[in-house]
Amino acid sequence: MTIDEALRLIAGTFVLLSVLLGYFVHPGWLLFTGFVALNLMQSAFTLWCPMMTILRKAGLRETR
Repeated sequence: MTIDEALRLIAGTFVLLSVLLGYFVHPGWLLFTGFVALNLMQSAFTLWCPMMTILRKAGLRETR
C-alpha cells in the first residue's frame, strides 16, 4: 500500500466514522468531519498533509 492509498483510506474512514458517530451518538461529532474536510482542502493548496508525514515515518512507500 502506498502513502496515497493509505491517506485516502484513512480520510474516508474518518469521514464515515464521524458521520455515523454524529448520527447515532452526538451531532458534535460532525465537527470532526469538518476538520477532515478542511485538512484535505488545505493540503490541496499547500501540498502538505500531517497524515502523510506520519505515514512516511511509519515506513509506507511513495510509489509502487
